[in-house]
Amino acid sequence: MESRIEVKQTDITELNVDAIVNAANSRLSAGGGVCGAIFSKAGSMDLSDACSEIGGCKTGHAVITPGFDLPAEYIIHAVGPIWRGGHDNEAELLYNAYKNSLMLSKENNCHSIGFPLISSGIYGYPKNEAWQIAINACRDFIADNQNYHITIIFAVLSDESRKLGEDTIRNIK
Repeated sequence: MESRIEVKQTDITELNVDAIVNAANSRLSAGGGVCGAIFSKAGSMDLSDACSEIGGCKTGHAVITPGFDLPAEYIIHAVGPIWRGGHDNEAELLYNAYKNSLMLSKENNCHSIGFPLISSGIYGYPKNEAWQIAINACRDFIADNQNYHITIIFAVLSDESRKLGEDTIRNIK
């Protein structure tokens, strides 16, 4: 089996994968958007308790909890940067959020993972740049871990985001 990256127009909370990634805030508290949907479907009380035990997570890093009521066994909480115009180390922090999520998935023997497009919602990261960083981080992980096979699925809700992701996968060499 070969590692691969794909984009699906679907609700991330419905993915039948080993782990899904939550676009988390540094407090690991329930938020809006993807984060709110994950907390709601996983079981807000259980997930809140698990996140409280961890205590928080720095931007660019990731932590893991059980998936509780989700189809996924695990939730990896990755904290992406807030877009501040591109002059505040945002690209490196976003890349690291993906890289650290993938390393955590490997450490927990996850061979399939679902990602949102981290930081591109309320954190305001421009979608084109966010896709390029996401795909590069995933491709670098696959290249650096050739003996570890993983399916990486980006779950997006809009047709526009799906097409942009698919174009980015095709165009990045």
